[in-house]
Amino acid sequence: MNTVTDICIALLILAGTLVLVRLVRADSIADRVVALDALLVVIISGIAVDAAARRSGAFLDVLVVGSLVAFAGTVTVARFIERRGAR
Repeated sequence: MNTVTDICIALLILAGTLVLVRLVRADSIADRVVALDALLVVIISGIAVDAAARRSGAFLDVLVVGSLVAFAGTVTVARFIERRGAR
């Protein structure tokens, strides 16, 4: 299980790095919001991989709350952008 966990963590680190590059180089607010949402998904996935590796359900509450906060934040900013017409 350690090899699989190590591979998953390495791929998540790569994905997080690429998303951070996209976040920094984004042209519009919408691109930054999508990149930030993707970064939150990568972080939540990393917590899930860690919880699975430890075989512990202690972080399940953190995963649910983190997912809900990420979703609510993305929807809120998307509605703001739609109403304001920001670029």
